[in-house]
Amino acid sequence: MDSKSFIYENMDNFVLILPNIRSGHNVGAMFRTADAAGVDKLYITGYTPCPPHPQVDKVSLGAEKWMKWEYCKQTGKLLKKLRETGYNIVALEKNADSQNIFDWQPVFPLALVVGNEKTGVEKRLLKYCDAVVEIPMLGKKSSLNVSVAAGVAMYTVMRKFKIKYPIFNI
Repeated sequence: MDSKSFIYENMDNFVLILPNIRSGHNVGAMFRTADAAGVDKLYITGYTPCPPHPQVDKVSLGAEKWMKWEYCKQTGKLLKKLRETGYNIVALEKNADSQNIFDWQPVFPLALVVGNEKTGVEKRLLKYCDAVVEIPMLGKKSSLNVSVAAGVAMYTVMRKFKIKYPIFNI
């Protein structure tokens, strides 16, 4: 078995949750990056555009066709269900309780919640989260584009998973 297959089979239950993302471009980019980073499934919630959608389909370059995804209208209900089934729910958000994503250790099964482009992860959703992680910012801006931030987070999870299995040279 090659290392890529091993990671896909053993990095079970890494899901990405996209609540109320406004831009189809951002959604498409997250589909494409999720495929590359070994995410098992995307949950699209609220008013986030779902495939088929011109911007999603164009930017994802086909990833929307083979990546598992599901639409759930209410994010809170989804998070409650995931928590009940044993998921560790982590928000990608900066607040008083957030920890540096590079110091954090993911616990699987993992549900990573990203925030809306303008308002971030809604405070009402944070009550479902086991942790809040942030990407440190060195410049004047306090945040990254949601698809870029999600990409950093997905690859951070993949990298930390790799540390547990150092025989893989990714």
